[in-house]
Amino acid sequence: MARNPERRTALLDAAIQVLADEGARGLTFRAVDARAGAPTGTSSNYFRDRDQVLSEAADRIFVRLTPAPDVIDAALLPAPSRALVVELMRQLAQRLAAERACYLGLFELRLEAVRRPELRTQLTKVLRTDLDENIRLHLASGMPGDADSVRLLYFALTGLLFDHFTVPGLHGDRDLDDLIETVVTRIVPEL
Repeated sequence: MARNPERRTALLDAAIQVLADEGARGLTFRAVDARAGAPTGTSSNYFRDRDQVLSEAADRIFVRLTPAPDVIDAALLPAPSRALVVELMRQLAQRLAAERACYLGLFELRLEAVRRPELRTQLTKVLRTDLDENIRLHLASGMPGDADSVRLLYFALTGLLFDHFTVPGLHGDRDLDDLIETVVTRIVPEL
């Protein structure tokens, strides 16, 4: 297997873009090579099979979506409040919009995981780690609500953002920021 880490990352980023644009069924070594602008056969030098590409793409998505620790620290500087939770959820939506391919690629991976038990195991681990870290941060920072509040925000915002990215007209003229505020206000209690 080839060992150029920058090339490997570029191939994974290309795989994520293929997932977002063409779906999991369109993810082939040839499609990844073409999207990365690499010679045909390059991906097969870095990944033993398609399952490895899917699994490593899941990991790469979370690397791209996870803010740097200093960004998290700065976001949590203001006093804990429901208004801060609203602002943090809006920032999350902005980050996901900036990484739209990652978010759509993640949904493609979720659908593919239904048919691939190994991918399901990997994706469950990655998603659980992310959710657990969000719960830990929420509770440690003194934000209003409990672990179930974070879970409910996760469920609601996952669906809201999925709608926003896939069928943006579904909610009519409702602004995404306003919808986020409504979700948070209904789930997170006042301090």
